[in-house]
Amino acid sequence: MGKNREFDVVVYGATGFTGRLVAEYLNKQYGVGKELKWAMAGRSEEKLAAVRDEMGVPADVPFVVADASDTASLKSMAERTSVVLTTVGPYQLYGSDVVAACVAAGTDYVDLCGEVNWMHTMIAEHGEAAKKSGARIVLSCGFDSIPFDLGVYFLQENAKKTLGGVVPRVKTRVREMKGTFSGGTVASFRATMASVGSDPSVIEILTNPFALAEGFTGPAQPAGDKPVHEDDLGMWVAPFVMAPINTRNVHRSNMLLGHAYGEDFVYDEMMMAGPGEQGEAVAKMIAGDTSMMSDDAPKPGEGPSKKEREEGMYNVLLIGEAKDGKKINVTVTGDRDPGYGSTSKIIAEAAVCLAKDDVVEAGGLYTSAPAMGMKLVDRLVANAGLTFDVDA
Repeated sequence: MGKNREFDVVVYGATGFTGRLVAEYLNKQYGVGKELKWAMAGRSEEKLAAVRDEMGVPADVPFVVADASDTASLKSMAERTSVVLTTVGPYQLYGSDVVAACVAAGTDYVDLCGEVNWMHTMIAEHGEAAKKSGARIVLSCGFDSIPFDLGVYFLQENAKKTLGGVVPRVKTRVREMKGTFSGGTVASFRATMASVGSDPSVIEILTNPFALAEGFTGPAQPAGDKPVHEDDLGMWVAPFVMAPINTRNVHRSNMLLGHAYGEDFVYDEMMMAGPGEQGEAVAKMIAGDTSMMSDDAPKPGEGPSKKEREEGMYNVLLIGEAKDGKKINVTVTGDRDPGYGSTSKIIAEAAVCLAKDDVVEAGGLYTSAPAMGMKLVDRLVANAGLTFDVDA
């Protein structure tokens, strides 16, 4: 707020698959040269122009030429805009200098990171400097982890109203999800595995539920690493592929909110597989899925067709339980495939929320709930095809 820069939002990586979708969404939702001043950024002006024309974005959309290997270009980009929205990952390979440039310039930042080890490093390296410069660096602003992080926040806000206080236990169960993970997610996963190979201490970070909570350690958390039958749901549940990042972000949100959910807060995520023997078989199949490591996994820059994105969706149940056994259930849904169609809209609205709304003022390294809270929930519901509902 009040940075008075040339641009409100610069989309860095606008020629990539997800970056294109973000630019397409901003053009459709906000137009070019209107109230929201936004620009497309990438390594090549020629390629930016080709992508612009392919998408039918007006010719007067501004371009910013920036390259992850050219720190001067990143510095210039950061100084020209209120918010840098970057889809250029894996972030542990291409993101560190972008964060550094934004922190130095006091520029807000959003990304699609799901790389816990890199996020842990960024928090340690830039946390204090971001507080001083006023840069609000908000990590994980896609399907991982906003529907989950804001889902817990939304549940807790409503628990105060209906149960008289926050709940110490939240279980998130993915009812349904149609769509594939992105090529960027696969590349990030492989980069993280490579970092484990070169530095075994990374394993300690990846396996710690409180890895992003800056030294805080809460109670033991459910492992969520094998199929189990949950009697209260009457069905089998299986490990959820995004849980290792989402759970860490939720615990960071709790820490940044002054442990508003309690220092005894317990949280986990699983995927519903169904009842009976069939549910057990499905749960075991999900648990044994190795497609992230296969040669057929999506590559960066690849993605589903427009039809596949529009036919995708997700439906997530969050169950909050108070100490007296009373419960509150919340459902979060998205109207596009999670990895691309919904993610591109979510990160775009997160960037606009930072640029335009009255949200957290202090600089620092954030997650979505403490940074934007209900302001972002409202934007996602109004514009991005998400719902947040308390179940009757």
